[in-house]
Amino acid sequence: MQTASTNICKRIGRSQELSDSKRGTMIGCHLCNKSIHEISWLLNIPQSTVSGIITK
Repeated sequence: MQTASTNICKRIGRSQELSDSKRGTMIGCHLCNKSIHEISWLLNIPQSTVSGIITK
């Protein structure tokens, strides 16, 4: 049985973690001077996620 909070998380896409491969690709793009917008578009990941990973 799922709770309401579980359903909300699945609907907004927060139930999955980024794979190591996507993180590596994101960092590689950043090192090649791609903008956060470009990286987000290329990997189909929200800009907020990209900027969060890059600033860590």
